[in-house]
Amino acid sequence: MATLPSVKNILVLDSEGKRVAVKYYTDDWPSVSSKLAFEKSVFTKTMKINARNEADIVMFDGHIVIFKFIQDLHFFVTGGDDENELILASVLQGFFDAVGTILRNNVEKRTALENLDLIYLCLDEVVDGG
Repeated sequence: MATLPSVKNILVLDSEGKRVAVKYYTDDWPSVSSKLAFEKSVFTKTMKINARNEADIVMFDGHIVIFKFIQDLHFFVTGGDDENELILASVLQGFFDAVGTILRNNVEKRTALENLDLIYLCLDEVVDGG
């Protein structure tokens, strides 16, 4: 019996790797410190990659991470190593497009923080409990 695809987390980080909006759907990172360490290590691994035009993919700590950058925001979607990359990329693109629409294509940290409630609403709507 096949299982539904699942997302482990969605991250929106700024250009310094600090949290803007994050949502974890699994207990793979049980504490806040482990979540922050994961975010920092993912950001460090991907910050030198140019993923501005299209989403890019990297295997990291037994997880598939799909990411895309725009202005000073970095968008990440993480799934298990057995997940379909195309589905994870579709989740990222859907969330990315929705945030762009919410922010009226002015996707930058300042406007994201001003509309953080809408971004979290979008996170809740894009992925249903993982």
